[in-house]
Amino acid sequence: MRIAVVGAGIAGLSTAWSLAKQGHQVILFEQATVPNPLGASGDHHRIIRRAYGAGSGYGAAITEAYDAWDELWADLGASWLDARGFMAVSREPGDEAEDYLNGLREGGWPCEVLEPGAAAERFPFLDPDTLRYAFVSPEGGVLHCRRIAFGLAAWLQANGVSLRQGMRVTEVDPAAASVTTEDGRQIEADYVIVTAGAWVTKLFPDLVSDLTTYRTAVVYLKPPAHLADAWAHAPVVLDVGGETDGYILPPTAEGGLKFGSGLHKFRNADADANRDAVEGEGEILRNLFSPPMRDIEQYGVENVVTCAYTFTADERFFVRRQDRCLVVSACSGHGYKFGAAVGRRVAKFVDHGDFEALQAWMRAEA
Repeated sequence: MRIAVVGAGIAGLSTAWSLAKQGHQVILFEQATVPNPLGASGDHHRIIRRAYGAGSGYGAAITEAYDAWDELWADLGASWLDARGFMAVSREPGDEAEDYLNGLREGGWPCEVLEPGAAAERFPFLDPDTLRYAFVSPEGGVLHCRRIAFGLAAWLQANGVSLRQGMRVTEVDPAAASVTTEDGRQIEADYVIVTAGAWVTKLFPDLVSDLTTYRTAVVYLKPPAHLADAWAHAPVVLDVGGETDGYILPPTAEGGLKFGSGLHKFRNADADANRDAVEGEGEILRNLFSPPMRDIEQYGVENVVTCAYTFTADERFFVRRQDRCLVVSACSGHGYKFGAAVGRRVAKFVDHGDFEALQAWMRAEA
């Protein structure tokens, strides 16, 4: 079949990869370049980890995600996973870190719980007086997004996929399976798959009842000299406990030390608007992490990167079928790790047509 894929973030790139391997003729549209610096997949690095809350289903789905990444590494001839594991810190009873720990224990997955003193000895950037405990797990790490995007783009072009960068799609006709570009061209296909991230509601305004767009930001920091080595060898910090909803990616490859928090997001109906960092935004983000990080004022702000995400009310993947069109949206900012697996599942749906199975997997109900 001739298939148009709209949006070349990780979901679109992986879908094109899987469809091409199944023998389909694929046209992949991207409004900017690959990777799009304004897209959710365009930053240096993202987290992969096993931990999800008990009963969520996504912890088990990580097994398939790892398998899909391994297939991708084999095709690209290189692995862009830094498997340095992850950790989380609990500061209050019932906080998200505790929920993650319960999820790991429910699944029987490996983790080691550390008392505050032992945690601070192993990870000197922690203030032991602010912790209940920390835990570490080897099943996680860092995915190098830009290297993955460049590698996938090269593979697609070498394997017959028409990658049309700088071509914004402004309209999708699900009944006709056609797309219209900003310059007025209409391209027909047998099927259209929309993986447009935070721009999806521009193509399907009715989806605003299911998908809410937020503007978020992360801050890149230079750690104080006495903690630089600790961060260089640190695992991913999945959660810093309490109500901070904070995560940290250690420096790896081209990606520096990155702090982000779910507290720092704002509803923003237009994914292109309000994308410049404001004065002092980096310091505001940084300071959310004290406690449990010690000497936070000694971390220098190097850069602030904004991003736009769609969020669902239940923080699960969203997928909708309409005529000869499929819309796929990641689960509230933490879907990158499933990108390769999403591509394989969507391609399988195209060939076999079992939408209920696709939806159940996307929602981790399978």
